[in-house]
Amino acid sequence: MSDPPRQSERDRAVILAAAFLGWLTAGIVMGLGPLAARPALRDLLPSADGSLSTPTGPADEGTVGVWFAWYLCAFLLGGAVGGLWFGRLGDRKGRVRALGLSILCFSLFTGASWFAQTPGQLLVCRFLASLGIGGTWPSGVALLSEAWPDASRPGLAGAMGTAANLGILFMALIGRQFSITPDSWRWTMLVGAAPVLLGLWVVFWAPESPRWLAQPLRAGKIKAGPLTEVFRPPLLGRTVLGIALGTIPLVGTWASGKWLIPWANARGEDAALTQAVWAVGAVLGSAAGGWLASRFGRRATYFVVSLASLLINLAIYRTLDPAQPAFLPAVFLLGLVATVFFGWLPLYLPELFPTRVRATGAGVTYNFGRIVSAVGVLAAGSLMAWFQGDYARVGEATAWVYGLGMVAILFAPDTSKRAVGD
Repeated sequence: MSDPPRQSERDRAVILAAAFLGWLTAGIVMGLGPLAARPALRDLLPSADGSLSTPTGPADEGTVGVWFAWYLCAFLLGGAVGGLWFGRLGDRKGRVRALGLSILCFSLFTGASWFAQTPGQLLVCRFLASLGIGGTWPSGVALLSEAWPDASRPGLAGAMGTAANLGILFMALIGRQFSITPDSWRWTMLVGAAPVLLGLWVVFWAPESPRWLAQPLRAGKIKAGPLTEVFRPPLLGRTVLGIALGTIPLVGTWASGKWLIPWANARGEDAALTQAVWAVGAVLGSAAGGWLASRFGRRATYFVVSLASLLINLAIYRTLDPAQPAFLPAVFLLGLVATVFFGWLPLYLPELFPTRVRATGAGVTYNFGRIVSAVGVLAAGSLMAWFQGDYARVGEATAWVYGLGMVAILFAPDTSKRAVGD
């Protein structure tokens, strides 16, 4: 590949802003899901006598937990499909176009959720919005990886990891300021629709990656598509490993850690505060992920974080209750540690793939894991019914996925000396 054209500092700053804000607003939409799901279900689910549920008399907690699991599953499966489709679009038609369309997708379909009249309609809207959430990550990561020099990449990886958690924190703070109840949950969907303006700005004004512009694939000189290439040798092994490494923290977060929020809500505690405390820790943890991986090594960092995440989850679910004073500090610690992965992944996953298939490879490895994660979430939902609505037992059972991370990372290659432009 010929050297890409030199990019101005202004264009690089605009790319950073587009990728960061895109993933931050995706985090807002991620954050409103766990916060609004239980109040929405209390509004939309019929009660035992067939009438609409009330704030004090919805379907039993086990039924609510099963539907909550389905919403998490819709988010994960939508993210997986969106990551594949928009990642491929990013390699074929441009990183910027894929990023902007991803933002428009999650904004518009989140706004459409305002009109939902049944749990099923809300579920469909959540799935469609998640297509855009899944597509935002690979396009944004590919843009940053190609627009900035290697020396700044650990910090940029941490910034991308932090962006979504800032969005989750922002949504939690809004939720604390303005109550989310069975009678007033719909306004959160309008908050999630606001990034439509950002999506339009990215599509029409953000500069494209010069490295992508220099790719021969655009001129039809490469016959194999990027999706085909990442699933065949010599990249197949790296793709499978990347999927495993991306899956484990997603399962840990969505099938275990996210149950803290409805658990607090079910105990009569402040769910928005629980999410806010977790998100503050997550902002710090994800920001440090890229630096820790660069300082202590990719593999060592992943192993230690997997072990610590497992131990903290078990300690919370086995020994604490949302009403206890130690609960929120423990939630903060979990957010701090378990989200180091999300600063680690933007650094490591792009290093596994060459430029011509980087957006597809990053999208596949990060988002394909959502399919496996969805299976884990559905299993958690089944456990909710099995354990009769006991959130703590479900969270404890699913936390063991972090043990698999300690095994998977032993097979990972050391990419620390590989240039992203290769």
